[in-house]
Amino acid sequence: MSVPAAPLRVCLDARLVSGERGGVEQVIIGLAGAFSRLEDGDEEYSFLVDPGHTAWIEPFVFGRSKLLMSARPPASQTAAGTGPWTARRLLKAAVPGPVRAALRSRRSGEPAVPPSDGTIERVGIDVMHFPMQVGFETAVPTIFTPHDLQHLHLPEFFSAREIAAREERYRALCEKASLVMLMSSWARDDVVASYGIPKAKTIVVPGAADNVAARAPGPADAALVRERFGVKGPFALYPAKAWPHKNHLRLVTALKLLRSRGVDVPVILTGGQSGLDAPVTAAAQAAGVGDLLHFVGFVTPDEMGALYRSARLLVFPSLFEGWGLPVLEAMAAGLPVACSNATCLPAMAAGAAEIVDPLAPESIAAAIERIWQDEELRRHLRAAGLARAGEFSWHRSALILRAAYRKLGGRELSGADVALLATPPIV
Repeated sequence: MSVPAAPLRVCLDARLVSGERGGVEQVIIGLAGAFSRLEDGDEEYSFLVDPGHTAWIEPFVFGRSKLLMSARPPASQTAAGTGPWTARRLLKAAVPGPVRAALRSRRSGEPAVPPSDGTIERVGIDVMHFPMQVGFETAVPTIFTPHDLQHLHLPEFFSAREIAAREERYRALCEKASLVMLMSSWARDDVVASYGIPKAKTIVVPGAADNVAARAPGPADAALVRERFGVKGPFALYPAKAWPHKNHLRLVTALKLLRSRGVDVPVILTGGQSGLDAPVTAAAQAAGVGDLLHFVGFVTPDEMGALYRSARLLVFPSLFEGWGLPVLEAMAAGLPVACSNATCLPAMAAGAAEIVDPLAPESIAAAIERIWQDEELRRHLRAAGLARAGEFSWHRSALILRAAYRKLGGRELSGADVALLATPPIV
């Protein structure tokens, strides 16, 4: 009589402080909920968390999923440890000039990735997934999700130390990983070209929209927006922390151009800003449009859903994205979108959004004005966006990843698993 194989034990790194990781937090929440709802298979899913930082993920972990407490404080994720890549070794690699200069300023020999604290090994984890841009050294097969290589394309937005640290850590984790996961074909191709990773070692697993954004709008949404955020009339929405690549300053210039044409567009901006909003607010005041910007800080999922359902349009003029989840969430909510032509965003929108040149404030302003004033265009974008968003689901993403976990864990793949891994990505 054969002995049944033990369940495949998968762990995803969720050691973050809520509100500090932007869209990465939503990706982990989406995967947690999808894995928890899977009814077939015998996999067990653990989410590695830091004590005291679990409330954000607890509602999405149930069924075969559970929390696994880390033995290290959150700061350990970027602490020194053993790693295969160092500044000295990187200087011999094919890296761009600005990165090479940054690496020379970093002390040679500093390690890139900390060692495991033994938590996942003690509980018998079979596959470890790092869905953030951090990780640790372990003999357990790993999947690493670097999301994007913005530091290579826009080095002016990073300090020399930040560039060196990212480059060391990303290369170390990519080299060690059994599989490198990206959320768009553009990001996958960029990592393959920049790091020389075999394409066969990569997988594209897109995200999906949060269900809370996809509910039909109702009077309660408008009331919440009025009472919580103080905006009574139509508004545009930009859910993004004011990091330089999010391009808030050119949005300010676009709002000034619109006001000069007699078109005032209030914009609600979400996200814990940690002071990043100060220069944007100052620029808006200097441009005479300070009254149009409403930085509202970090919002709850219910509040975010109400904003998606109540806004007149989403404006997303980002200079660089590995994925760009707000675009998809807006489309799923029936919210017309004006988004950048950068990186993966045009492929994500697939004709269901107004595309702008993020380097040209006039282009941003023109797209906002078209959507703001043209109800017929809003109806068209709403229908097209809903159709496009319907092609994505966290359930399908979880099934693709489960097939990859099974392969790395040495489990037999079903016919459906094989098909999922062979199907071309939809973005």
